[in-house]
Formats: sequence, structure tokens, C-alpha cells
Amino acid sequence: MTKNEYAPETPATKFLKAHKIAFSSHLYAYEEHGGTKVSARELNVAEHSVVKTLVFEDENAKPLIVLMHGDCKVSTKELARQIGCKKVEPCKPEVANRHTGFLVGGTSPFGTKKQMPVYLEKSILDLALIYINGGKRGFLVGVHPHDIVRTLNPTTVAVALKS
Repeated sequence: MTKNEYAPETPATKFLKAHKIAFSSHLYAYEEHGGTKVSARELNVAEHSVVKTLVFEDENAKPLIVLMHGDCKVSTKELARQIGCKKVEPCKPEVANRHTGFLVGGTSPFGTKKQMPVYLEKSILDLALIYINGGKRGFLVGVHPHDIVRTLNPTTVAVALKS
């Protein structure tokens, strides 16, 4: 971050501060459809430690959040099986926006508009530090994965597919 680039105040950063979670701020040049590959490159970190916040819905259109490694995909069949649903599919961007209050590409699991169940790929807990969206495109926060467990109370799942 250069001197004149200040971390934005977002619902996510307000949530982190309210829950006394230490985090580092990382701004980067956002690229449309660049995903975690771009953010990892810009921050010079492994894409595996950049965590995506994905909004899915079950067969009853109930939303849920999945936190996944940047270099992995979610096995929707395995996710549905592990959480006891018939099927799970990604939300359309405008639906995800309505549930979270964040634009796709800037979705954070912290400070969402609606309370939703959070599912965490269990191998994320093996990382010392993760980079996750801070609530704005081009803005990641560095947090300890166990702070996610403490504040979001996620259910751990094993649904990662190498992309």
C-alpha cells in the first residue's frame, strides 16, 4: 500500500473491529474476472492462502456461504451430501448481492446483510494466515483462520476440488 492508499471502512472491517479481530489491510488493482489468481499475484502470496467467499443456495433457495481456497473449486455434490441437502448451487450475482450486501468480487463473510450458515473448507485451518475479502473489490484482509471459527462459527466441510 502506498502512503495515500488507506484501507476502506466497510461493513466487514467494522465487524472485524467490533469483534476485536486483528487484521492487516491489502489493497490491489482489481481486475474484472481476475479472481484469486490476480489478488495472489498482486499481494505476492500463494493462491492457496487467498480464500474465496462463495454464496450458494440450497434446493429451497436458502443462502449459505462457503469459504474455499483460491486455487480450488467446490464440489457441490459433496457439499450437498455433507450438509444434508438435495442440491446446492451458486447464487446468481444479483441474488448473492442481495443476501450479503456486497458486490460479487468484493464479498466478505464478515458483516453480511443477512445471517447465513457458513461452511469452511477444513484444510483452511491448516494455514497460519489467510487473505480474505474485506468487503470491497480490490481489498483483502489478512486474518488468522481461527478468528473465523471464533466469530462466524462455521461448519467445517471437506469439499475442495483442485482447479
